Amino acid sequence: MTAILAAVAIALSPLVTIPLPLASPFPIQHMVNAIAGVLLGPWYAVLIAVIAGTVRYMLGTGTIHAFPGGIFGALVVGLVHRYVWKRDYAALLEPIGTVIIGALASAYIFGPYAVQAGLRGRAGTFEAFALLFAPSSIPGSILGFAILKALRRTRLWPE
Repeated sequence: MTAILAAVAIALSPLVTIPLPLASPFPIQHMVNAIAGVLLGPWYAVLIAVIAGTVRYMLGTGTIHAFPGGIFGALVVGLVHRYVWKRDYAALLEPIGTVIIGALASAYIFGPYAVQAGLRGRAGTFEAFALLFAPSSIPGSILGFAILKALRRTRLWPE
């Protein structure tokens, strides 16, 4: 299942990427994070995010921001589902990991480089990264939740 979900994220990356400056938001990665966090747990979900982010970066369909943008979302969904709230609704918490924690990590890691690169203003701040990550994380988590509900309804993956 880990390989299948990573392959889905990689195979669909050239088709569904949102072209924005400095990043390539990818809702399918957040959908996969939501599904993997609920079905497989936090560690496999993080592994899928790392595999997909690495391959997308090497193929040129993703940027370095895929790592903090994807890993934290997968981790939050997996941890919440496993230890706090064993419901499919945990998939909807993926934006907390991506938009809040991932944007904070990105601002901390990449912010100084934005200043060195001559980007003025708020290009390397938390708000800038949150605005880059939100347009893909929110619809991706909703899509992941819908797919989880469909899997449960058709009994392909019972609770």
